[in-house]
Amino acid sequence: MTAGHLTAQAVADLVGGRLLGDGTVPVRAVATLERAGPEALSLAISARYADALRASSAGTVLLPEDLAADPGPGRARVVVASPYQALVRVVEQLFPQRQAAPGVDPTARIGPGCAMGTGVSIGPYVLLGRDVRLGDRVRLAEGVSLGDGVSIGADSVLGPRVVCYPGARIGSRVVLKAGAVIGGDGFGYLSGAAGHARIPHIGGCILEDDVEVGSNSCVDRGSLDDTVIGRGTKLDNLVHVAHNVRIGERCLLMAGVGVAGSTRVGHNVILAGHVGVTDHLRIGDGARIAAKSAVFGDVDAGAVMSGHPARANRQFLRAQAALYRLAPLLTRLERLAEPADG
Repeated sequence: MTAGHLTAQAVADLVGGRLLGDGTVPVRAVATLERAGPEALSLAISARYADALRASSAGTVLLPEDLAADPGPGRARVVVASPYQALVRVVEQLFPQRQAAPGVDPTARIGPGCAMGTGVSIGPYVLLGRDVRLGDRVRLAEGVSLGDGVSIGADSVLGPRVVCYPGARIGSRVVLKAGAVIGGDGFGYLSGAAGHARIPHIGGCILEDDVEVGSNSCVDRGSLDDTVIGRGTKLDNLVHVAHNVRIGERCLLMAGVGVAGSTRVGHNVILAGHVGVTDHLRIGDGARIAAKSAVFGDVDAGAVMSGHPARANRQFLRAQAALYRLAPLLTRLERLAEPADG
């Protein structure tokens, strides 16, 4: 990605920081303290990074007040309350996202009855079904497929080969990364002697405003009810949300999470990597589930859970500590049980 050009003074002005040192130092790159060169911006977020800061060749460094007096070799230091948040602002300025030009690629196929807002960009080999609705400045990358009646809100961005099945409703400022599949039938069958008969799925699939869905993640449509992803919720890559699930606002579902059918997840919940949640459960607002946990029962609001099966985090850690203490005890018991030399 091609970078722009700033100076240390411009960085300080942008983030509202206090400049120490030479304000004319150029900033053309961003790197870690270990890899930064004299024209790179880096950051030190706490005193723990003091040694790395002193050894760094970074020309400009974002740092907190408690590192402001550290001399270091850097020619410019920008003192801010939150170096990491400041770095995000600088990266957005230094590496602006290239916007796709408005227009419809000649290879795209547009179904009858489609309606588009202003500034829409439709890439190569995009397929739109009947009566699709696209809000202002929607961007569809190559190979996107939208079924009949799909609606996409303003300023949403769909990456390569995203698929939205008929009737899916996508809010504004939604990001769907490459290969995401929205609104397909869920995994529902009636099993009998003759085999497994598919249950028809006639519910909807709704992604509210500011949702993000990572690459190769799947959000299934409901069977009778709707599947809903709440405003501001972010799904990482390879996440599966099953039919009739409702996830609240501002949740984070990290890589490999699976949520089974008809489960209700509250607001501000975090499901860390590879968490599995069984069906028809309730997870309360603000709950935190640690990575690799398996949730088989309802979770109270604000609870911190871990383990397989998931339980209160302190209880899980105590059980694990007790388990590790058993090994030397077993060794001692085996020695005691050994027959004495005759």
